[in-house]
Amino acid sequence: MSVVAKKVFEEALSLPVDARVSLVEKLLTSLNLPTQSEIDQLWAEEAERRISQIDKGDVKLLPGEKVFSRIRNKYQR
Repeated sequence: MSVVAKKVFEEALSLPVDARVSLVEKLLTSLNLPTQSEIDQLWAEEAERRISQIDKGDVKLLPGEKVFSRIRNKYQR
């Protein structure tokens, strides 16, 4: 963290709780992160894409136990 960022952080800690909450909300908004509804929509689209791949036979399904067994075997130390 830069010196300026540390100073801003220290000053922010001295603000009342409601002002800190407002500041956090504004900082998060400035990151332009996707909203929960946008994330939900992307997951729904991904699920539909995967269902379509299964229905068309483009992908092969494996039992969960087989997948986890492979993972354990690959990463066991």
